[in-house]
Amino acid sequence: MSVTRDDVKHVAALARLSMTDERAEQFTAQLNTIHSHMDVLARVDTKRLEPVIGVGAEGAPLQDDKGPSVKLDRPIVDIAPSTRDGFFLVPRLSTHEATEES
Repeated sequence: MSVTRDDVKHVAALARLSMTDERAEQFTAQLNTIHSHMDVLARVDTKRLEPVIGVGAEGAPLQDDKGPSVKLDRPIVDIAPSTRDGFFLVPRLSTHEATEES
């Protein structure tokens, strides 16, 4: 399956990115090259290989955060005027607001 210029333009529109025809052609070529590489990898016989430990449904093993907190150069309110429980609060994107239709 190959990617078309229209596919690239469609995805760019969904992501609300402006995309010139020239840039869309460049991305189309790059994505089709990546697809070609994936086709080569898909032909590799992996049936006799053991699964990699620590990766898969269980995910990667987590480690506890250790060490002292990093000291900020300036007060946290200068960086983000709204915080709660040590987290930065940011305005909700208008694209994620519920509409009356939904």
